[in-house]
Amino acid sequence: MDIAVIMVVAALASALTLYSGFGLGTLLLPAFALFFPPPVAVAATGVVHLLNNLFKGTLLRRRADWPTVLKFGIPAVPAAVVGAWLLALLGDTPRLFAWEAFGRSFGPTGAGVVIGMLMILFAIFELQRWFQKLSAPAGLMPVGGLITGFFGGLTGQQGAFRSIFLLRAGLPPEKFIATGVMIAVLVDLSRLGTYAASFTATGLEPAGREATLVLAGTLAAFMGAYVATRHLDKMTITEVRYAVAGLMLLIGAALVTGVLG
Repeated sequence: MDIAVIMVVAALASALTLYSGFGLGTLLLPAFALFFPPPVAVAATGVVHLLNNLFKGTLLRRRADWPTVLKFGIPAVPAAVVGAWLLALLGDTPRLFAWEAFGRSFGPTGAGVVIGMLMILFAIFELQRWFQKLSAPAGLMPVGGLITGFFGGLTGQQGAFRSIFLLRAGLPPEKFIATGVMIAVLVDLSRLGTYAASFTATGLEPAGREATLVLAGTLAAFMGAYVATRHLDKMTITEVRYAVAGLMLLIGAALVTGVLG
């Protein structure tokens, strides 16, 4: 049962989030959290996220806009490290309030509310025609990298902010998706030490049940990403835009209400 749940969620999330550029970790973490304590769930999700991005990178590297990858990705790497370092200093923030449903307790943290509201606000903007006509100068790409990398390290929500800046770059759909994947690979690789430390700290054994679910989730995510890449040429930037906005609204609402976070 646990393997089936992880594989279904990983495959669907990987296929869907290939188009939006973010969301696999956010959607997969609750699935792992059904079966493991939060620290183990975070570590397992991180490994699947990293390996899936590496797999997608091998599929899409030739479609990426490499000047944008470098302008955006190079500043994002140190910013992600700073964000992760700050998170370690701050520790877990307390819940603002709590509520219960289906026998479980939920509640948003202050950080979750702030990030969630920002994501909802940006999603609403992204659906406005006047906002869609705006274009960001190429010089703002490094700034976008700093912002998305920092929030990636601090909250794990780097993909949504990355997509906002990349949508302004005027890339065709396939280049938008491939460029986002390669940037995510750079950021994930910069966090590889954190993932390894998480496994060590939580006692995750290579031959244990946790490793079996990680392997199952990774293979399912690979399958979802592979299937999704077969349809890249049929995508339009409008469809990508709505996928981004829709996931941002969904995840933002989940963070504000405390369902995620």
